[in-house]
Amino acid sequence: MKKLRYLDYYILVPYLVLIAIGVVMVYSASAYWIKNQYGMAETAIVVRQLLFALIGILLVVFFYYFKLQVFTHPRWTKIMWAITFALLVYLFLLSHLRPSAAINGATAWIQLGPINIQPTELAKLAVIIYLANMFSKRQSQMLDPDFSLRQLWQPVMMVGICLILVFFQPDTGGALIIGGITVVMLAASGISMRYGLTWAGALAILVSALYYVLSHISLPKAVLKSYQIRRLLAAIHPFAMRKLEGNQVVNSLVAIAHGGLFGVGLGNSSQKLGYLPEPYTDFILAVIAEELGLIGALVVVGLIFFLILRFYLLGVRSNNTYHALIAYGIATMMLIQTTFNVGAVVGLLPVTGVTLPFISYGGSSMFVLCAAIGIMLNISATQKRAKEKKVGIDHA
Repeated sequence: MKKLRYLDYYILVPYLVLIAIGVVMVYSASAYWIKNQYGMAETAIVVRQLLFALIGILLVVFFYYFKLQVFTHPRWTKIMWAITFALLVYLFLLSHLRPSAAINGATAWIQLGPINIQPTELAKLAVIIYLANMFSKRQSQMLDPDFSLRQLWQPVMMVGICLILVFFQPDTGGALIIGGITVVMLAASGISMRYGLTWAGALAILVSALYYVLSHISLPKAVLKSYQIRRLLAAIHPFAMRKLEGNQVVNSLVAIAHGGLFGVGLGNSSQKLGYLPEPYTDFILAVIAEELGLIGALVVVGLIFFLILRFYLLGVRSNNTYHALIAYGIATMMLIQTTFNVGAVVGLLPVTGVTLPFISYGGSSMFVLCAAIGIMLNISATQKRAKEKKVGIDHA
């Protein structure tokens, strides 16, 4: 219990506020939809979300007291990757052997009775913990001017296999998040800056070229059959594709415009009444913007970014490379996820099915994010305790 006095309230309070807002908004966004679309009770979804939130709080407590060094044990690494790869391989085979299992174009869930597990969410945290372990152990090599990326063949291969399995579910958003986490953690590991600049330049050129091709060149019909390509086109020309993949984006923009600065009032959204498909998932921010206005939406997004900045700050302050890399990885995961979600809702980025952290309905995402909160509270408490000991020694 002594560890409680080291709690970081700059993490705990925003987290609890976001969880509470999420439960309220999931109920507001889901009640009408599930009753009319599925004939379920109006409270069916919010009861599940509340259960996810409560289990998530237990995960926060567990990982706050958990010894993070356990993750560095080789046995743990083998078990973690065995579970992750087994789940991802199963999804990969399911998506190709039984295409009818796809939901919204992707086979991303494994159903275990009443519970749906999304392995990609587990893979994100597994990659962060694994890379933090690998890079911290190899830091002296990576700081060497003669260091070559070939010396990182093992972590590159493991994450590469994970990326391929996620991408071909297909889960483009999940693959991009894992790729972004890898690049940021590698850049933060002390590797030569020339590698980071090269990757950033290559990525910028690739994205620019892709945008130009999709917005200026007529694509063959065979290419247009791709679900991912149509979603990219819908982000560029949402109103031209409003009867197809652009439908969600157009209705999201209508919701934001209708809400204005202060919103139409909690529970009074019109776009959740059958226009926005499953509005309690990845487009819940549009419902928030309509009901609570731009101010309400900015408060929610602001709280998430406050947590992200806090995590980066803890990484910068940490004297433990392993802890610092975990902090950078978790912060980057939340940053990319939030950027993708908000970008899709306002029509700046393609719809990837990425949820809004702590707000959107979903168990797997909630559990992973809550575990991440517990880990970050753990790292923060470790820093505070180390600082307290140092001050005590200095005074002695």
